[in-house]
Amino acid sequence: MILNRYSNLVEAQSSLKEKGYIHEFNYQEEESVMKSYKTGVKYTPEQMKIIEFHRFEGMSNPGDMSIIFAVECIDGAKGIVLSSFGVYADLKLAEFMDKVKIKTRE
Repeated sequence: MILNRYSNLVEAQSSLKEKGYIHEFNYQEEESVMKSYKTGVKYTPEQMKIIEFHRFEGMSNPGDMSIIFAVECIDGAKGIVLSSFGVYADLKLAEFMDKVKIKTRE
């Protein structure tokens, strides 16, 4: 797992997209699933794996705290999940991501 390789969120998104993480996932609270904007396919935590993640803290504004997860799904779809943390965190999204397994070094 790779952690905090990038200096900002935009750089991380761009680099991950170049690596094939082309799906953007959005948490669907009513169903407790992650949905791909690209395909509309929905995934449970058990159908996803966190490959890497990067955390960013705003230099001047504590509200600019975010984390980007690079995930791979059971069907091979690769994409990103964006989340705030701290005061503005989406607690339901955080609970969902806590259930997603993190890839370990092999």
